[in-house]
Amino acid sequence: MSGRVANEYRPILTDFLNPRQLYILETIVNRYEGVSFQTFGGFPSAELKRAVAFPDYFVPKADDYNITAFQIDYPSKFATLSHGQILGSIMGSGIDRDVIGDIVTDGLNWQFMCETEMADYVQTQVDRIGKIKIKLKQIQPEDIIVPVDESEEVTTTVASLRVDALVSEGFHISRHHAKELIEGGMIRINWEDAGRPDLEISIQDIISVRGFGRLVVKDIAGTTKKGKIRIVLKVYNRNK
Repeated sequence: MSGRVANEYRPILTDFLNPRQLYILETIVNRYEGVSFQTFGGFPSAELKRAVAFPDYFVPKADDYNITAFQIDYPSKFATLSHGQILGSIMGSGIDRDVIGDIVTDGLNWQFMCETEMADYVQTQVDRIGKIKIKLKQIQPEDIIVPVDESEEVTTTVASLRVDALVSEGFHISRHHAKELIEGGMIRINWEDAGRPDLEISIQDIISVRGFGRLVVKDIAGTTKKGKIRIVLKVYNRNK
């Protein structure tokens, strides 16, 4: 991507990327002189973002990210929605995950970000969330729900960067319990099944644990005198 920007001397827009993918993209872009990149996800605190890699002459604006925001109109007096239901129904309509950005709610209203290139298709294809009849309505940027950041930043140490070690430390559960959750398919890393407990985690990886919450690895900050690894985690919805 960065090579294309440098060779073709024009901006290039990505799909929605998660924080780990954005971190990798940043390391690649930094290798190229005269190429920069910026990101936007529809609102300032968005987690999933589109990136524009661009030559020095170009200054990206919000419109350059081609993001459309949808409000989900549904019978809120008689039905409830969830993040998983919404994402599952969208993807069940044949729409790729990286076409969709953050899904946000204020507890009653639900919205999601979408690539403008696919907005018309999404609007015509998605008319149900599960069994609930819905209608998608395009909204203006100023009407987007901005979620409140209720995360807690924690600096701690772990013996290794294995996913079971981080889940154990982040959610105050035993390593054995963490392994059971992984083997039961309850843990995802960057929206993919963790698969095995010895998988090593990197900076900006997102670990989602069903029933507990999420961890984001913000920094890996060296080792202690006893050889433990010092890490900084952002923890969401931890059971205390």
